[in-house]
Amino acid sequence: MDDSAKPRDSENVLKSLADYLADDMTACNREIIARMASDVPLIPQLAAHLVAAGGKRLRPLLVLAAARVAGYREHGEAMRHVGVAACVEFIHTATLLHDDVVDNSLLRRGLASANAVFGNKASVLVGDFLFARAFQILTADGSLPVMAILSAASATLAEGEVMQMTTQNDLSTTVDRYLQVIYGKTAALFAAACETGAVVAKADEQTREALRQYGANLGMAFQLVDDALDYSADQAVLGKTVGDDFHEGKVTLPVLAAYHAGDEEDRAFWLRTIENNEEQEEGDLDRAFALIARSGAIDVTLDKAREYAQAASDALDKTSKASRAANADMEPLRQLLKDVAIYTVDRAR
Repeated sequence: MDDSAKPRDSENVLKSLADYLADDMTACNREIIARMASDVPLIPQLAAHLVAAGGKRLRPLLVLAAARVAGYREHGEAMRHVGVAACVEFIHTATLLHDDVVDNSLLRRGLASANAVFGNKASVLVGDFLFARAFQILTADGSLPVMAILSAASATLAEGEVMQMTTQNDLSTTVDRYLQVIYGKTAALFAAACETGAVVAKADEQTREALRQYGANLGMAFQLVDDALDYSADQAVLGKTVGDDFHEGKVTLPVLAAYHAGDEEDRAFWLRTIENNEEQEEGDLDRAFALIARSGAIDVTLDKAREYAQAASDALDKTSKASRAANADMEPLRQLLKDVAIYTVDRAR
């Protein structure tokens, strides 16, 4: 991606997107908080902990942005795109709660994870509650296409996590298999967020598919960068414990690239620490960082992320001419979405 295409301050591009959609996001946050209410005190308590942890709210932002780019207007009806955006955030948050339990993660967004504060049982059950709330919202919306997209994405998310579990500790995993994993665990919901926004806006098929492609490619880039950051960022930047992926024996592109680029001694190290990760010793994480850096594995991962980010940006140019002409006033928002793709990779710097 050309340097000339970069926004002047890529770290603030998500804030720019949120500011552009400020009214929609305010309504979405209000909906999220209202739908987290329950007569069972532990549920709003744990929900308040999640809200306090912050987060980019990128997935609901994508629903709102895709809907507006595709021409959504209220016309006196309820703000459907807001409900769908809240639904997507609940699905995402539910998966985070479950994932942190599965991975025994103690940090989330730089703060103690919900399972560390409230315990595993509460986290799993509140995750179930949020899934149920999500589908209550979908039922109230009543759109069969939106239900089909988000129910399929939810199944794909679960499949992605199971697939990741089956590739864990397995250095024979291919890059293609790894990419299937990250599509399932991350990119599928990005794609669904953008596609449902288009559906709510009653976009034509070409525009709907273009926005789905944008979300899918953005999600792939996003997860690739996350996997790179686990071996290149400090804990404050990462928002979780540095080296979690290494200690859990997760097979990500940085590990695969370093493993295949290494000599016999290097490969023996990866086999011991990843395939037989119960044998990890003090100092192994520092050596893993050194091998990752020496092999250029981070550059390999970020180059792949840039390919997906560029594909995301290009997908926005595939929306139909009729849609772009009818929604010419949304051109600044379309450009912001392109900037988001660039930000996704730039945050690893």
